[in-house]
Amino acid sequence: MANAKGFFTDTTVCIGCKACQVACHQWNQLPTNSAFALTGASYDNTLTLDAYNWRHVKFIEQFPDTRAADAGRWLMMSDCCKHCVHAGCLEVCPTGAIIRTEYDTVYIQQDVCNGCRNCVAGCPFGVVAMDHVSGTAKKCTLCYDRLQNGLTPACAQACPTGSILFGDVQDLLTRARARVDQLHSQGRTAAYLYGDSADIVGGLNVFYLLEDKPEVYGLPSNPRLPSRNLWPSSGLSILTAAIVALGAFLNFRSRRLARPNANPNA
Repeated sequence: MANAKGFFTDTTVCIGCKACQVACHQWNQLPTNSAFALTGASYDNTLTLDAYNWRHVKFIEQFPDTRAADAGRWLMMSDCCKHCVHAGCLEVCPTGAIIRTEYDTVYIQQDVCNGCRNCVAGCPFGVVAMDHVSGTAKKCTLCYDRLQNGLTPACAQACPTGSILFGDVQDLLTRARARVDQLHSQGRTAAYLYGDSADIVGGLNVFYLLEDKPEVYGLPSNPRLPSRNLWPSSGLSILTAAIVALGAFLNFRSRRLARPNANPNA
Protein backbone atom coordinates (compact mmCIF):
# COMPACT_ATOMS: atom_id res chain seq x y z
CA MET A 1 0.00 0.00 0.00
CA ALA A 2 1.38 3.40 -1.01
CA ASN A 3 0.30 5.06 2.24
CA ALA A 4 1.63 2.33 4.52
CA LYS A 5 2.81 3.58 7.90
CA GLY A 6 5.05 1.72 10.29
CA PHE A 7 8.10 1.64 12.52
CA PHE A 8 11.79 1.08 11.88
CA THR A 9 13.31 -0.11 15.14
CA ASP A 10 17.09 0.26 15.32
CA THR A 11 18.08 -1.99 18.22
CA THR A 12 21.67 -0.72 18.14
CA VAL A 13 20.64 2.62 19.68
CA CYS A 14 18.04 1.30 22.15
CA ILE A 15 19.12 2.07 25.73
CA GLY A 16 16.36 0.09 27.45
CA CYS A 17 14.83 3.15 29.13
CA LYS A 18 11.27 1.83 28.62
CA ALA A 19 9.94 5.28 27.78
CA CYS A 20 8.06 3.64 24.90
CA GLN A 21 6.37 1.18 27.26
CA VAL A 22 5.31 3.94 29.63
CA ALA A 23 4.02 6.15 26.80
CA CYS A 24 2.05 3.23 25.33
CA HIS A 25 0.45 2.48 28.70
CA GLN A 26 -0.41 6.10 29.34
CA TRP A 27 -1.89 6.92 25.95
CA ASN A 28 -3.90 3.70 25.60
CA GLN A 29 -4.91 3.72 29.28
CA LEU A 30 -3.75 0.15 29.68
CA PRO A 31 -4.16 -1.37 33.15
CA THR A 32 -1.16 -2.41 35.17
CA ASN A 33 -0.62 -6.14 34.98
CA SER A 34 -1.11 -7.73 38.40
CA ALA A 35 2.02 -9.80 37.76
CA PHE A 36 4.12 -6.67 37.18
CA ALA A 37 7.41 -7.47 38.93
CA LEU A 38 11.02 -8.24 38.20
CA THR A 39 11.03 -11.58 36.43
CA GLY A 40 14.65 -12.54 36.99
CA ALA A 41 15.27 -12.20 33.25
CA SER A 42 17.66 -9.25 33.48
CA TYR A 43 15.82 -5.95 34.01
CA ASP A 44 12.70 -7.16 32.24
CA ASN A 45 9.55 -6.60 34.29
CA THR A 46 6.88 -7.55 31.76
CA LEU A 47 8.48 -10.60 30.09
CA THR A 48 6.26 -10.66 27.00
CA LEU A 49 3.68 -8.84 24.93
CA ASP A 50 0.15 -9.38 26.19
CA ALA A 51 -3.27 -7.73 26.37
CA TYR A 52 -1.96 -5.15 28.87
CA ASN A 53 1.53 -4.62 27.44
CA TRP A 54 1.46 -3.66 23.77
CA ARG A 55 5.12 -2.62 23.94
CA HIS A 56 7.82 -4.74 25.50
CA VAL A 57 11.49 -3.84 25.91
CA LYS A 58 13.68 -6.92 25.80
CA PHE A 59 16.99 -7.09 27.66
CA ILE A 60 19.33 -9.72 26.27
CA GLU A 61 22.58 -10.19 28.20
CA GLN A 62 25.46 -11.83 26.36
CA PHE A 63 28.25 -12.09 28.89
CA PRO A 64 30.44 -15.22 28.76
CA ASP A 65 32.08 -16.55 31.89
CA THR A 66 35.15 -14.36 31.72
CA ARG A 67 36.67 -11.35 33.51
CA ALA A 68 37.49 -9.49 30.31
CA ALA A 69 35.80 -6.08 30.40
CA ASP A 70 34.96 -6.09 26.68
CA ALA A 71 33.89 -9.74 26.45
CA GLY A 72 30.14 -9.20 26.59
CA ARG A 73 27.37 -6.98 25.35
CA TRP A 74 23.77 -6.00 25.87
CA LEU A 75 21.18 -6.42 23.15
CA MET A 76 18.07 -4.35 23.71
CA MET A 77 14.94 -4.27 21.62
CA SER A 78 11.56 -2.59 21.91
CA ASP A 79 9.02 -5.00 20.46
CA CYS A 80 5.38 -4.68 19.40
CA CYS A 81 2.92 -5.96 16.79
CA LYS A 82 4.52 -6.24 13.34
CA HIS A 83 1.42 -5.11 11.39
CA CYS A 84 2.27 -7.76 8.80
CA VAL A 85 1.54 -7.24 5.12
CA HIS A 86 0.02 -10.74 5.16
CA ALA A 87 -1.44 -10.91 8.66
CA GLY A 88 -2.21 -14.33 10.13
CA CYS A 89 -4.61 -12.85 12.69
CA LEU A 90 -6.67 -11.10 10.01
CA GLU A 91 -6.64 -14.25 7.88
CA VAL A 92 -8.36 -16.39 10.50
CA CYS A 93 -10.75 -13.88 12.08
CA PRO A 94 -14.31 -15.20 11.51
CA THR A 95 -16.22 -12.03 12.39
CA GLY A 96 -14.36 -9.33 10.46
CA ALA A 97 -13.24 -7.78 13.74
CA ILE A 98 -9.68 -7.49 12.45
CA ILE A 99 -9.31 -5.01 9.62
CA ARG A 100 -6.56 -3.33 7.63
CA THR A 101 -6.77 0.43 8.06
CA GLU A 102 -6.12 3.16 5.51
CA TYR A 103 -2.54 3.25 6.88
CA ASP A 104 -2.03 -0.48 6.11
CA THR A 105 -1.96 -1.22 9.82
CA VAL A 106 -3.81 -4.16 11.40
CA TYR A 107 -6.53 -3.13 13.85
CA ILE A 108 -8.86 -5.15 16.12
CA GLN A 109 -12.36 -3.67 16.44
CA GLN A 110 -13.27 -4.35 20.04
CA ASP A 111 -17.01 -4.08 19.48
CA VAL A 112 -16.92 -6.79 16.79
CA CYS A 113 -14.50 -9.26 18.41
CA ASN A 114 -16.30 -12.32 19.80
CA GLY A 115 -13.33 -13.67 21.77
CA CYS A 116 -12.90 -16.84 19.68
CA ARG A 117 -9.06 -16.75 20.06
CA ASN A 118 -8.42 -17.74 16.43
CA CYS A 119 -6.18 -14.71 16.05
CA VAL A 120 -4.12 -15.71 19.08
CA ALA A 121 -3.28 -19.04 17.43
CA GLY A 122 -2.97 -17.49 13.97
CA CYS A 123 -0.28 -14.91 14.83
CA PRO A 124 3.17 -16.36 14.01
CA PHE A 125 4.83 -13.85 16.35
CA GLY A 126 2.75 -14.55 19.46
CA VAL A 127 1.60 -10.93 19.63
CA VAL A 128 -2.20 -11.14 20.01
CA ALA A 129 -3.47 -11.88 23.50
CA MET A 130 -6.82 -12.15 25.26
CA ASP A 131 -8.05 -9.57 27.71
CA HIS A 132 -9.82 -11.76 30.27
CA VAL A 133 -11.80 -8.80 31.59
CA SER A 134 -13.33 -7.69 28.30
CA GLY A 135 -13.17 -11.15 26.72
CA THR A 136 -11.66 -9.70 23.54
CA ALA A 137 -8.32 -9.95 21.74
CA LYS A 138 -5.96 -7.01 22.00
CA LYS A 139 -2.63 -5.80 20.64
CA CYS A 140 -0.83 -2.67 19.45
CA THR A 141 -3.01 -0.44 17.26
CA LEU A 142 -0.05 1.65 16.05
CA CYS A 143 -1.95 4.43 17.80
CA TYR A 144 -4.65 4.48 15.14
CA ASP A 145 -6.48 7.28 16.93
CA ARG A 146 -3.34 9.41 16.91
CA LEU A 147 -2.71 8.72 13.22
CA GLN A 148 -6.23 9.89 12.40
CA ASN A 149 -5.36 13.21 14.01
CA GLY A 150 -1.96 13.63 12.36
CA LEU A 151 0.02 12.65 15.46
CA THR A 152 3.03 10.37 15.84
CA PRO A 153 2.41 7.13 17.78
CA ALA A 154 3.09 7.60 21.48
CA CYS A 155 6.01 5.15 21.68
CA ALA A 156 7.96 6.76 18.83
CA GLN A 157 7.17 10.22 20.20
CA ALA A 158 8.64 9.26 23.58
CA CYS A 159 11.78 7.42 22.37
CA PRO A 160 14.76 9.61 23.37
CA THR A 161 17.38 7.99 21.10
CA GLY A 162 15.50 7.55 17.83
CA SER A 163 15.52 3.79 18.18
CA ILE A 164 11.83 3.76 17.17
CA LEU A 165 11.30 5.74 13.97
CA PHE A 166 7.79 6.27 12.60
CA GLY A 167 6.83 7.18 9.05
CA ASP A 168 6.05 5.93 5.56
CA VAL A 169 7.34 2.36 5.28
CA GLN A 170 9.18 2.99 2.00
CA ASP A 171 10.98 6.02 3.46
CA LEU A 172 11.86 4.02 6.57
CA LEU A 173 13.27 1.20 4.44
CA THR A 174 15.59 3.67 2.69
CA ARG A 175 16.81 5.02 6.01
CA ALA A 176 17.18 1.54 7.47
CA ARG A 177 19.31 0.26 4.59
CA ALA A 178 21.53 3.33 4.82
CA ARG A 179 21.95 2.65 8.54
CA VAL A 180 23.00 -0.95 7.86
CA ASP A 181 25.57 0.28 5.33
CA GLN A 182 26.88 2.76 7.90
CA LEU A 183 27.30 0.04 10.55
CA HIS A 184 29.03 -2.25 8.07
CA SER A 185 31.49 0.53 7.21
CA GLN A 186 32.27 0.76 10.93
CA GLY A 187 33.08 -2.94 11.11
CA ARG A 188 29.76 -4.07 12.61
CA THR A 189 29.14 -6.51 9.79
CA ALA A 190 26.60 -8.61 11.72
CA ALA A 191 23.96 -5.88 11.35
CA TYR A 192 21.00 -6.70 9.10
CA LEU A 193 17.31 -5.93 8.66
CA TYR A 194 14.58 -8.32 9.77
CA GLY A 195 11.20 -8.05 8.06
CA ASP A 196 12.23 -5.66 5.29
CA SER A 197 11.39 -8.07 2.45
CA ALA A 198 8.41 -10.13 1.33
CA ASP A 199 10.20 -13.30 2.46
CA ILE A 200 8.70 -12.83 5.93
CA VAL A 201 4.87 -12.96 5.69
CA GLY A 202 4.88 -10.55 2.76
CA GLY A 203 6.95 -8.02 4.69
CA LEU A 204 6.53 -6.26 8.02
CA ASN A 205 5.36 -2.69 8.44
CA VAL A 206 7.26 -2.82 11.73
CA PHE A 207 10.76 -4.08 10.98
CA TYR A 208 14.03 -4.24 12.89
CA LEU A 209 17.77 -3.78 12.63
CA LEU A 210 19.39 -6.69 14.49
CA GLU A 211 22.94 -7.83 15.25
CA ASP A 212 22.28 -11.47 16.08
CA LYS A 213 20.02 -14.29 14.95
CA PRO A 214 16.27 -13.59 15.12
CA GLU A 215 15.77 -16.30 17.74
CA VAL A 216 18.09 -14.44 20.12
CA TYR A 217 15.56 -11.60 20.12
CA GLY A 218 12.61 -13.98 20.42
CA LEU A 219 11.67 -13.64 16.74
CA PRO A 220 11.00 -16.62 14.44
CA SER A 221 13.45 -16.99 11.56
CA ASN A 222 10.75 -18.43 9.31
CA PRO A 223 7.28 -17.36 10.50
CA ARG A 224 4.45 -19.16 8.77
CA LEU A 225 0.89 -18.07 8.10
CA PRO A 226 -2.04 -20.39 8.97
CA SER A 227 -2.83 -20.78 5.25
CA ARG A 228 0.71 -22.02 4.57
CA ASN A 229 0.13 -24.80 7.07
CA LEU A 230 -3.26 -25.74 5.59
CA TRP A 231 -2.17 -27.99 2.72
CA PRO A 232 0.56 -29.89 4.64
CA SER A 233 -1.84 -30.58 7.51
CA SER A 234 -4.69 -31.43 5.13
CA GLY A 235 -2.43 -33.73 3.14
CA LEU A 236 -1.41 -35.55 6.32
CA SER A 237 -5.06 -35.93 7.34
CA ILE A 238 -6.01 -37.28 3.91
CA LEU A 239 -3.08 -39.72 3.95
CA THR A 240 -4.01 -40.92 7.44
CA ALA A 241 -7.65 -41.42 6.41
CA ALA A 242 -6.57 -43.36 3.31
CA ILE A 243 -4.34 -45.66 5.37
CA VAL A 244 -7.15 -46.29 7.87
CA ALA A 245 -9.61 -47.01 5.05
CA LEU A 246 -7.17 -49.37 3.34
CA GLY A 247 -6.53 -51.20 6.62
CA ALA A 248 -10.26 -51.60 7.23
CA PHE A 249 -10.79 -52.93 3.69
CA LEU A 250 -7.95 -55.47 3.96
CA ASN A 251 -9.18 -56.58 7.37
CA PHE A 252 -12.73 -57.07 6.04
CA ARG A 253 -11.45 -58.96 2.99
CA SER A 254 -9.22 -61.30 5.02
CA ARG A 255 -12.06 -62.11 7.43
CA ARG A 256 -14.41 -62.85 4.52
CA LEU A 257 -11.88 -65.19 2.85
CA ALA A 258 -11.28 -67.00 6.12
CA ARG A 259 -14.99 -67.65 6.69
CA PRO A 260 -16.09 -71.21 5.64
CA ASN A 261 -18.58 -71.47 2.77
CA ALA A 262 -22.16 -71.73 3.92
CA ASN A 263 -23.84 -75.13 3.29
CA PRO A 264 -27.02 -74.47 1.27
CA ASN A 265 -28.48 -77.88 2.29
CA ALA A 266 -28.03 -77.33 5.99
